Order: sequence, then C-alpha cells, then structure tokens
Amino acid sequence: MRVSKLAKVASIALAFGLVATTPAHAANLSGSGASFPANLIEACKAPFANASGHSYTYASSGSSTGRGNSDKSIGDFWFTDGAHVGSSRRASIIHVPAVAAPIAIMHNLPGKKTLQLSADTIAKIFSGQITMWNDPAIVADNNRTIQQVKYRTNADGTLKKNAQGDPEVLSSRPVKRNYVLPAKKIQVVVRSDGSGTTENFTNFLNKSASSVWTRPKASVFKDSFPGDINAPGNLGRIVGAQSSTGVGLQASKTPYSITYNEVNYAKTYNLKVADVINPAGTAVAPDATGTSAFLASATQDANGFLTFDYATKEKGAYTLGIVSYMLVDTNYADKEKAKAVKELAEFILSPKCALDAGENLGFALITGDFLKKSLAQVAKIK
Repeated sequence: MRVSKLAKVASIALAFGLVATTPAHAANLSGSGASFPANLIEACKAPFANASGHSYTYASSGSSTGRGNSDKSIGDFWFTDGAHVGSSRRASIIHVPAVAAPIAIMHNLPGKKTLQLSADTIAKIFSGQITMWNDPAIVADNNRTIQQVKYRTNADGTLKKNAQGDPEVLSSRPVKRNYVLPAKKIQVVVRSDGSGTTENFTNFLNKSASSVWTRPKASVFKDSFPGDINAPGNLGRIVGAQSSTGVGLQASKTPYSITYNEVNYAKTYNLKVADVINPAGTAVAPDATGTSAFLASATQDANGFLTFDYATKEKGAYTLGIVSYMLVDTNYADKEKAKAVKELAEFILSPKCALDAGENLGFALITGDFLKKSLAQVAKIK
C-alpha cells in the first residue's frame, strides 16, 4: 500500500472519529437480519472491538427476520436488503444505507471460461423461457464483442469522479468472447425464504427486462415469479433453499445449476461467477468498482431510501449492485447502547470496515453524497 493511500485512509478514519479508546461502559450489542451483509459484519467484529471496546453478535437469518425483530425490539440493530415500509414498522426506526455490494449470478458449469449474460437472458432463464444452456440467446450473449471498461481510482481505492460527478474512465476496449455452451438442462436454485436479496434481484429483473419478468419485486421468489411456479415444466427445474448459505450449498452440489447470491459465497462453494451485460453493452464483473459505478447513478430520498437506475448508460456499471440498510432506533431505552450502536454504524460505513475488511469480500465503500446522507441518518440515533 502506498504512503499516500495510508494517509488518505487515516485522514478519513479520523474524520469518522475512529480513535481506539475504551469507553467507560463497554456494550455488548445484538443484531440480526439480512444474510447478504453477514460476511462483512463478521469481518468487522474484531476491528470494531479494537477501536471502540464494544462487542456484538449478529444472527444471519434473512431480511424478513431483521424487519420483524426490529418491530418487536428484539436486539439492538437489524439489517434488511429491502426498505422496511410495512405498517408494523415502529415510528422510531430509521434506515441507514450502510453496506453496498453486488448480487452475483453464480453457476455450476464445467470449464474456466467466464459466462456473460444480459438482463433479458437472465430473466428468461429464471422464468423458464430458457431451459437449456445452449439456447441461442445464451450463445449470442457469449459469442460477441463486448467493451471492457476500467476506471480511474483515488489513492484510497474509491472511484475518481469528474467535475460532473461521473466516474472517470481510464480505458475502454473491445474484447471478443467465445464460449461453447453445453447441451444440458439448466437447474435453477432460488431463495425459498423471505429475502432482501430476492427482493432486489426480482426488482432488477422487472426493471431491466419488464417484457419478460412482468410481475413486480417481492421478498419471496414465488410471489414475483411471472407465471405458475408449480407448472409441470417448473417442477424439478426450480429448487428452493433457505438463506445465502443454503442457496450456495444447493447450487454447489447441483451440476449445471444457476443461482443469485452474495459474491463471496462463490469462493466458499466453488461456484463460478457470470459477468452481467449492462444497458451500455459492457460485460461487467460483480466487484466493488462496478457496484460503485452503478450506485453513482442512483437517487436517494430524505429517508435514505435508494432508487436505482437500471437503465443507466454508465459504461462500467454493474446493474445488480444493492445496498443493505441498517435499521436503528432513534429512541433507545438504554442510552449507553444507543451510543454504541451509533459508533457501530459509523464504523461499518468507514474505510476500516467497508474498505479494509470488505474489499476482498466484494463489498464497496459508500462515499460522497451517499455517505453524507447515511451519516445524517446515523446522527439521529438517540
């Protein structure tokens, strides 16, 4: 790491107030919810304890559970990959966009070549319009010339932006892809439980390929499925599994399968990751750079809720990037715990967590105006 990068990260850390002092009353916090950010939350546990003196546990149980636990005040903080807008939400609960990462399209095909798929093709695979790996649409996606884009980055690894606030392109060159696809049936693995990952994935399908995926997003896959999921052609073709871990495990033991999941589960379960062809015609890998480029085109309201631009023409945008919200209280009964939750939220948003611990896991650092708005939400914790 260059000295300039160290200095940059150190200055940001100081701006967050991340000084390793032990509080008068160390707190032991309890969290639950989305499995999508679980690996980052776990990776940041030790550095947060070192920096703050506080500790926490986190139960990776799904966004639905996180929202439900926040309704019942079970624990101290919660995560959800979809905004909690239900009538059961307590008035004092607010959203902090805290964790950014891509949803990866993972598959269990033999060979070493990188699969690339357009949104329309992905929608047709998961809806059942495409059932074979050598379908003409998949063949067309993988035997064409695609632009490969690289961005300029700052010393701390974040995207460098121009005067208009757009990411600066370092290079863009055409790359010809060739991939001979097998004449095998596609086995689809989906989340069976309520999941913010599913909610974001089905929203991507509906917004990016609306003529194929005709139903709106849902946290349960079958509730968004555009057709009869119990039709004879879907029995055995679609298999459900609970949690990100369950989906990864199921796909790993199912040859010729495809699924959607948090990107670092690919390595855990020896699955391959596909590039997604975006509206600009670029095939982009699910990494922090592509996710940051996609988030740069999103809009954010006063509540912290994000609206993604799935039609963005940003060349290097990975259009399956999402943000996981940290649900926190603005009226904790235990004010010492409130202070500790506030410190935890700031730490998760800081380079010490999102960059140092998260970059190798595929997570992206939230920066710029998004960071300012997230920290404004954090400031409301009392």
